[in-house]
Amino acid sequence: MKLTYRGVSYEYNPSVTETVEAKVAGKYRGLDWRFHNLKKPPVLQPPANLTYRGVTYTNRPVVTTKPESTDVSVKTQARWLMLNKTKAVRNRAASMLNRTAHEVGLV
Repeated sequence: MKLTYRGVSYEYNPSVTETVEAKVAGKYRGLDWRFHNLKKPPVLQPPANLTYRGVTYTNRPVVTTKPESTDVSVKTQARWLMLNKTKAVRNRAASMLNRTAHEVGLV
């Protein structure tokens, strides 16, 4: 397929993915649907170390898994949310007071 982007023509050949219909199917709002599974897994690009404007990066992102030992209780999460909310309110109040002081001419 011949495509053009900003005056540059190029050939685009989308990859063909072979699928197999799964046994899971149903009806949603009057239309039939069915899951499709891949016949074989897709081939991934080989990892490459790239540089853009002096910053190095890779085309294969690093997957970070969270260790299970860092599970936080609901009580601790609620406490953090409350502290962050309080901190945001204080920062907003300080910002408004500072802005008012500049407008009045105290600073």
